[in-house]
Amino acid sequence: MCVDKSSVYVKFVLSLPFTLRIQLLQSMLAQAIVTTANVCAMIFVIVVGGYLGFKTGWAGYELPVGYFPYGVDGMLAGSATVFFAYIGFDSVASTAEEVKNPQRDLPLGIGASLSICCTLYMLVSIVIVGLVPYYAMDPDTPISSAFTSHGMKWAAYIITLGAFTALCSTLMGSLLPQPRILMAMARDGLLPSFFSDVNRRTQVPVKSTIVTGIIAATLAFFMDVEQLAGMVSVGTLLAFTMVAISVLILRYVPPDEVPLPSSLQESIDIVSLRYSNSPPDIEGENPKDHVGTSKDCTQPLLGKGTVLVGCPLIVKRAAKGDYRLNEDNRRKVAGWTIMLTCIGVLLLTSAASNVGLPSFLRFTLCGIGGILLLSGLVVLNCIDQDDARHSFGHSGGFICPFIPLLPIACILINVYLLINLGAATWTRVSIWLLVGVFVYAFYGRTHSSLMDAVYVPAAQVDEIYLNSGNSPA
Repeated sequence: MCVDKSSVYVKFVLSLPFTLRIQLLQSMLAQAIVTTANVCAMIFVIVVGGYLGFKTGWAGYELPVGYFPYGVDGMLAGSATVFFAYIGFDSVASTAEEVKNPQRDLPLGIGASLSICCTLYMLVSIVIVGLVPYYAMDPDTPISSAFTSHGMKWAAYIITLGAFTALCSTLMGSLLPQPRILMAMARDGLLPSFFSDVNRRTQVPVKSTIVTGIIAATLAFFMDVEQLAGMVSVGTLLAFTMVAISVLILRYVPPDEVPLPSSLQESIDIVSLRYSNSPPDIEGENPKDHVGTSKDCTQPLLGKGTVLVGCPLIVKRAAKGDYRLNEDNRRKVAGWTIMLTCIGVLLLTSAASNVGLPSFLRFTLCGIGGILLLSGLVVLNCIDQDDARHSFGHSGGFICPFIPLLPIACILINVYLLINLGAATWTRVSIWLLVGVFVYAFYGRTHSSLMDAVYVPAAQVDEIYLNSGNSPA
C-alpha cells in the first residue's frame, strides 16, 4: 500500500492546533511527556553510541581530510540551516502573560533549557559522526542507520520513537508561541481583532491557533523540510538580531517618551498635574525638568567645570582633568556608534563570507568592518549607559549582563549565519516579508493603537500604571 507522506504530515500538523486549544497547563503536560521521551531517546543514543564508538575505535573520525572537510564556512553554513532547532526558546518568552512570576521564571527557564539542549545536541552529534563517516550517512535517517551499520537493528525502533516524539515536541513548541504573537499584534491594531479573541474557559487564543495550524499545514504540503528549515532559521536569526540591537538601544538611548493607551488618559492627567504642581527643588526648577534627556542643554560636548542641575551630565574622567559628556551629546554619540557598529558587522561578515571577491577588496572591506566593529565596542564601553534604563519598562526583572560585548557578539554571529544561508531561502523569505509589508500598509498602519496613543515621559509610566490599578503590558 502506498502512503502519501505529505498528506500524512499535513493531517498530523492540522491535528496539533486542536490539541493546543486546551489550557496552557494541559498543553505543557503533553509537551513534557513527549519531551521526556525525546530526551530519553537522545540519552540512549549517547550512552549506547558512545559504547560502540569506544569499542570500534571511532571510525568516523579517521578521515584523511580532517575534521573540517568543507572548512569553517561549511560548518557555519550548516549551523545556519539547523538554527531552527533553537526556536523553542523564544516561545518561552512568548507565553510570558501566562507565567506566574515571569521576571524570575523566564530567565531561569530559558537558560536551563538552552544549556540542557545544547549539551544533548552536541553529544549526539559527536557520537553519530564518530560512528559513521559523514559521507556514508543516510541523509534521511542518519542516527538509526548509524546503529544499523553496526548490527544493532533493534535500536532503530527506539530511535524512531524518539524521532516521532521529537517531531511532536518541535511542532507543539513552534505552534504554541505564534498564536500569542498574532494575539498581541491584534491587540495593537496591526491585525484584525479576529486574532485577539480568547476563549473564556481555557484562556487560549483559539482562532489564532487554528489559523496558525492551517497555514503551517499548507506550507508543509507544498515545501520540503530543507526549504522550511531555511525559512524558519532566517526568521529566528532575524528576531534574535533585532533583540540584540534593541538591548543596545534601550541601554544607551532609551526613548524619552512612551506611548500609552488613551484609556489611561485620566491617570495620565492626574500624574501630569501632580508633577506640574510639585514645588520647585532648586532655584525655582521643577522636578519634571530632570526627567529624560536634556534637549535644552547648551553645554559643550566635552568640557571642564561644575555639574549644572538643569543639565544632566555623564561624568567621564580622562587621564588628565575631569572631562564631562553632557546627556544630549552622549545620546547622539551612542546612537551613531550603534549604527556604525551594525554597518561594520554587515561589512565584515559579507566580505568574510564572499570568497569570490578579489583579495584586495575582500581584505579591505574586512578591515573597514573590523575597525568599525572594534571602535563601536570601545566607545560604547567607555561611555555611560543611560540612567533611564532603570525606569523604562518593567523594573526589578532580569537585566542582560556584559553590555555591550554580549549584544555585539550576538549581532556578529547571527548576521554571519544569516549571510551563509542560500539565495533561494532569502528569496522565499523576502516574499513572506513583502506580504507582511502589504498587511501593514493596507491595514496595520491605519488601525494601529498608536494612532490614539498618548505619549508620556518614560519616568512617569510606572506611576501612571500604579495610579490606574493596572500593570505595564
